[in-house]
Amino acid sequence: MSDSNPRNTKTDVVLIGAGIMSATLGALLRLVEPNWSITLIERLDGAAAESSDPWNNAGTGHSALCELNYTPEKSDGTIDITKAVHVNEQFQVSRQFWAHAVERGVLTDVRSFLNPVPHVSYVEGADRVEYLRKRRDALASNPLFATTEFIDDDTEFAKRLPFMAAKRTFAKPVALNWTQDGTDIDFGSLSKQLIGFGVRTGTTALFGHEVQNLSRQSDGTWTVKVRNRRTGDTRTITSRFVFVGAGGDALPLLQKAGIAEAKGFGGFPVGGQFLRTSNPLVTAGHKAKVYGFPPLGAPPMSAPHLDTRIINGKEWLLFGPFAGWSPKFLKQGHVTDLPLSVKPNNLASMLGVGLTQLSLVKYLLGQLRLSEADRVDALRDFAPSAIDSDWSLSVAGQRVQVIKPAKGKGGTLEFGTTVIAAADGSIAGLLGASPGASTAVPAMLDVMQRCFGDKFEGWQTSLKEMIPSLGTELSNEPKLFDEVWSWGTKVLGLQSSTDAGAAALEAGPDGAAAAAAAETDDPEPAGVV
Repeated sequence: MSDSNPRNTKTDVVLIGAGIMSATLGALLRLVEPNWSITLIERLDGAAAESSDPWNNAGTGHSALCELNYTPEKSDGTIDITKAVHVNEQFQVSRQFWAHAVERGVLTDVRSFLNPVPHVSYVEGADRVEYLRKRRDALASNPLFATTEFIDDDTEFAKRLPFMAAKRTFAKPVALNWTQDGTDIDFGSLSKQLIGFGVRTGTTALFGHEVQNLSRQSDGTWTVKVRNRRTGDTRTITSRFVFVGAGGDALPLLQKAGIAEAKGFGGFPVGGQFLRTSNPLVTAGHKAKVYGFPPLGAPPMSAPHLDTRIINGKEWLLFGPFAGWSPKFLKQGHVTDLPLSVKPNNLASMLGVGLTQLSLVKYLLGQLRLSEADRVDALRDFAPSAIDSDWSLSVAGQRVQVIKPAKGKGGTLEFGTTVIAAADGSIAGLLGASPGASTAVPAMLDVMQRCFGDKFEGWQTSLKEMIPSLGTELSNEPKLFDEVWSWGTKVLGLQSSTDAGAAALEAGPDGAAAAAAAETDDPEPAGVV
């Protein structure tokens, strides 16, 4: 609903930012409340132009299949898979929603945003090979990771990763954890399709408009002051609910809102850079996302990885990340973002992190000193045959790591994602980075539950149609996992490319069982578990 004055309108929901988080929440709300009025506000002239843009993230589809920081080795030598299971459970929720959205016509072009790409963990050296063996054994007992392979045979390594094997001496033992079920995700395309669905079904989208202020009214609604960046005209929008999904700009906006729940929070921006190539002679030799260990003393987000990317139908390889630094909270932000975010209520948190994260500062300084030749040398640790002229540097997006207030030590630096919501549920926002976009659906379901508690129970029937496993840990329900995984795989077109796999899908469960039985007659090569 709206007033007659176009400069003063009313809406049920305001979404700030046109990235994957706002796009996902907008689609979920439209599906459960088709009559609600929704207004999307984006400061840039297009959707998903910041962190969700495919060149501004790694597109991994984080499901903890290959990221070694999710499976730390404990002091007793065992592998802790708790976080890996949690992240994968979250990804399963997103995957189910995407499958439902395809069936409903919400998403109309699957291949533009989702493609099957194996996820692989890679290590070198005897101790790390043993770690990877134990990691596979720990994960394989969980149905979510049952297809994980352990490979320590040099010939098999070369067969699966020709580009990484070329000119490699194999003087040190190497090993892989290989999972065929990984994906490459273009979160920009996904966001645009979700927003497109919203606009087709009544959402008002204001591009090129910047939120200048948010203020709460006595009746509990919010007044959002917005400026048209092209004309300079301003307008106000009154809404019952506001979601701040503005990437790095979420923290300053929540600070402007003045909610108690955001007090004490700070943010530290870290930029990213990748080497990339589209040379078909190179991309043909690497069809996987391969993650290694971060350098000694470096933060988890710095784990090097060599990734197959499919963007606009074209194959690329990306290697990185290499850290950059800027005080901007967005790639297209302002150099004043960081200093203006420091407030009396978060100064202690910011200083506390500054005093305890000297290793991060040292890492960033080292990264800033790297030349392009240094970066290609780092790539050669993965792929010894890499040639400088094949690769160019691409500047990725800005990530604002969350600084949480912590009693007794000022603040702690977090490398995950955090939802902040007002006690009355009238406003919420999302801070942080990885695994971020991959867990957009469970994160937005959390927002819906916390902010629409009086309605959430009534939405359960609709939500369970979208996400059949909602409220269930699939790790504990292997039969249900098999059902939703098979359904999602078919709807999303992620079936195995092998003849046996295709035949099994055509033949149904009995055919699949027969194919599996046939495969056992063809033993795996030595070194593959």
